[in-house]
Amino acid sequence: MHLPVRPRNDLRQYDDLAGEWWRPDGAFAMLHWLAAARAELVPPARRERAVLVDVGCGAGLLAPHLAGKGYRHVGVDLTVSALAQAARHGVAVVRGDATALPLPDGCADVVSAGELFEHVPDLPAAVREACRVLRPGGLLVADTLNATRTARLVAVTLGERIPGGAPAGIHDPGLFVSPARLAAECAAHGVPLRVRGIRPAPVAMLRWLARRRGPVPIVPTRSTAVLYQAWGVRAVERSGI
Repeated sequence: MHLPVRPRNDLRQYDDLAGEWWRPDGAFAMLHWLAAARAELVPPARRERAVLVDVGCGAGLLAPHLAGKGYRHVGVDLTVSALAQAARHGVAVVRGDATALPLPDGCADVVSAGELFEHVPDLPAAVREACRVLRPGGLLVADTLNATRTARLVAVTLGERIPGGAPAGIHDPGLFVSPARLAAECAAHGVPLRVRGIRPAPVAMLRWLARRRGPVPIVPTRSTAVLYQAWGVRAVERSGI
């Protein structure tokens, strides 16, 4: 497939790759696996009409993994071609920027930010918005790439050259985010984070590279040097007595 040459992290790449979103052996295969792992952090809804806001939802890859959990799945993204696909998978779509979400304060029981923060030039604004739309007691779940040489080697130098790796140019390693930085930004908005490293299960990943079939489990690992998950609950403000 011949694609235009774009600058790194150029939003137009998602239009160029629009046909890849739902291909199980396509350029975004790993995003499906990460979505499944992220959904495991999301508990069943605790109230009627609970809302999950999926920031940077892309084509709605999280949707199948939320089935039966009881949320209204609201997806926010800038790419119209991706939003059209998300809508076909049951997502209530909203076109908007992660740094200025067109949603009211405290509207979300859960905010998902999957593979988002390493694409946002203004990280403080994106974190502020994710926390702003989260209701007190609500859950933030995220996964992203660490700001390490190892992550750059795995995700960019090697990842863009191997079959099944990241699409060429999809990442700007200058935007990768360390766990300490993400935790500090979230804590400033009342969301203390827990963090753990994750990776594709090695044997399943090798099998997928050979056959290009079937899902690959994303499993915890001690190292956060490449990929990591983060999750935390927004503090409940207590009125004085």
